[in-house]
Amino acid sequence: MSPMTLFEKLWSQHLVSDLGNGMGLIAIDRIFLHERTGSVALKSLREAGRSVLDPSRVFCTMDHIVDTVPERSDDTRMPGGKAFITETRAAAQAAGITLFDVRDPLQGIVHVISPELGIVLPGTTVVCPDSHTCTQGALGSFAWGIGSSEAEHALATGTLRVRKPKTMRVRFEGELPPGVTAKDLTLALIAEHGSVGGNGYAIEYAGEAVRALDIEARLTLCNMATEFSAVTGFIAPDGRTFEYLRGRHYAPQGSLWDQAVKDWRELISDDDAVFDREIVIDVTQLTPMVTWGTSPQHAVPIGARVPAQSDSGTSAEAYARALEYMGLQAGQSLLGLKIDAAFIGSCTNSRLSDLRRAAAVLRGKKVAAGVKAICVPGSMSVKRAAEAEGLDQVFRDAGFEWRASGCSMCFFAGGESFGLRERVVSSTNRNFESRQGPETRTHLASPETVAASALAGCIADPRELQN
Repeated sequence: MSPMTLFEKLWSQHLVSDLGNGMGLIAIDRIFLHERTGSVALKSLREAGRSVLDPSRVFCTMDHIVDTVPERSDDTRMPGGKAFITETRAAAQAAGITLFDVRDPLQGIVHVISPELGIVLPGTTVVCPDSHTCTQGALGSFAWGIGSSEAEHALATGTLRVRKPKTMRVRFEGELPPGVTAKDLTLALIAEHGSVGGNGYAIEYAGEAVRALDIEARLTLCNMATEFSAVTGFIAPDGRTFEYLRGRHYAPQGSLWDQAVKDWRELISDDDAVFDREIVIDVTQLTPMVTWGTSPQHAVPIGARVPAQSDSGTSAEAYARALEYMGLQAGQSLLGLKIDAAFIGSCTNSRLSDLRRAAAVLRGKKVAAGVKAICVPGSMSVKRAAEAEGLDQVFRDAGFEWRASGCSMCFFAGGESFGLRERVVSSTNRNFESRQGPETRTHLASPETVAASALAGCIADPRELQN
């Protein structure tokens, strides 16, 4: 047998039928829904007279539209949002699937709670009507985002028709410098190779720097594979993966655990496996990153200036539009740029380790006057763990709002937003026009950079405070 990449192994293990022309019918192990799209798929399925094939493999959470105020209810700030919640609840209960409801102690953002509960496991296929499902590839799974109609098909049949992607390996080599995080790795990759650099590929992240990342950092790295236009991103499971999953609610137990780990150890790319494309990045030269424009590829080292159009990787028209929208000029320094708000949260950077690192920057300090600062834990489990360590008090003492879990102001659909043309430093994954509010100007960065900028009242280098 010829050497295989990890993706080829995952594909072949789940291939039900080769449909020809590069298409395959793939078995789906886990389906995750949320209230923004879940009720649509479940309702359509019911109206077609079909039922969920295996309810034990289907999960649903309230995360996209639900309010993140402490005493929340079914009411939301989004006009008509309550109907999304109540209809999803009714549809999930009728279908007999597992639901993490508004006030469930395990509720949270789908891509946060799936790993922390052990729902996603190495070697599984995972789908969700959400583009950031690739986050879960950090555990060694084939995970990707789908549409509501595809979700309906997967619910009814346990399969999906998928075009087989090409394979890419991105190797991050060397030891990460102090202050450089997984968020900076993915922004550096997208900045160098463009927001469509991964189009059509399943990307395996590898290399010395990736092996050194803890699982929560790996989740951050895989999260933004979709901003690279990749079909999915994933990391081969290793000892860190197994220790992370051991004892989690939906993970195998007892002798089944031992057998699972034995099988999971085989989920690696063979030594002589050939990838369609390979990228190598020397991380020793990286610094914290921050975006200047309206695409994740508009990212530069935090001490750099807004690049000239010829160095931006952007067409003249798109470049001019981005500068006008962001209120910036070529050659302008990003350090010291006044901000109106700071946001820590989202499926990218809202886990306990993210909050710990941000709190380390904030401890004993105060947010600058006039800056609205918000922290939204990625799950209620993360929220409780952070509070047990006193991190919530660090955020509150510094001047941050401390919220319940949810997608919150990662995007505008929850009914809450930042203000007109306000400048926000955000730990989220997208900085498109009006993503976080009406003409809101978003700069993507790590939680540490967000925290440091909140304190300074302007975009700031977190290493200055860490040192």
